[in-house]
Amino acid sequence: MGTKNKLFKFSQLATFPNTYQNYRIEEPLMTDFKGEMVDIKGKWLTHHFKNENPITLELACGGGEYTLELARKYPNRNFIGIDIKGNRLWKGARVALAENLDNAAFARMRIEKITNFFGKNEVDQIWITFADPFLKKPNRRLTAPVFLDRYKEFLVEGGTINLKTDSPELYEFTMEVLQEGNYPIEYYDDDIYSKPLPIQELEFKTYYERKHLEAKKTIKYVRFRLRK
Repeated sequence: MGTKNKLFKFSQLATFPNTYQNYRIEEPLMTDFKGEMVDIKGKWLTHHFKNENPITLELACGGGEYTLELARKYPNRNFIGIDIKGNRLWKGARVALAENLDNAAFARMRIEKITNFFGKNEVDQIWITFADPFLKKPNRRLTAPVFLDRYKEFLVEGGTINLKTDSPELYEFTMEVLQEGNYPIEYYDDDIYSKPLPIQELEFKTYYERKHLEAKKTIKYVRFRLRK
C-alpha cells in the first residue's frame, strides 16, 4: 500500500505546474509539468514566477511547511522549496496549488548539484530548517564549507542564510565554520523560545519542530551572511 501511495504521488507531482524535477543528476536540466526539459538556471523569475520579486530557497524542505508559511506571509516575494524526496514535495506543492500560492514553487534535486539550477545573484535568501545533521558525515551538512562555496555562486551580495535546528552538533559545527571563515553573523541563539522571538519568521513551526519541542529539545538558530 505504501509503495502504491508513493507511486501515485510521484505521478501526480509530475503534473503540478509549480514543480520542477531533475531526473538525471548528470544533466543540468529540469523537467516541468508538460514533460519538457527546461534549462531554468538564471531564469526562475522570467520562466516561472513572471515577476521581479526576490527569491528565497528552503533547502531540504521536506513537505515544504516553511516555504508555504513564508509564501503566505510575504506575497511580494518568491519561494522555492527544494528536496530530493518527491513524495515529500508532493505535500507542499499540492497545498500551494490548492491555496493559489503563485509565489511558491518546488524543485526536486540533489542539493549538491544546486549550482546547476540557479544563476549568479538569482537568490536573495536561504532557509535551512531541521536538515539532517549527518552526524557521521560532516561534509554532507548543508552548512559545511563545500556547500557555502556553492551558495556563493548564486546568492546576492549581502544575502542571508538562516539555519534553524534542534541538533546541537549541527549548530555547533555551523558556528565553528562561520567563525573560521570569518563570516558575518547577524544573530544566533541556542534556545530561541526561552525569550521573545527577535525575528518574526521564527514563529513558524514545522511538523518535526513541534515533535522536537514535545520531546523537550531546544531549538537553535543562526542567521549569517557569506563573504564572496
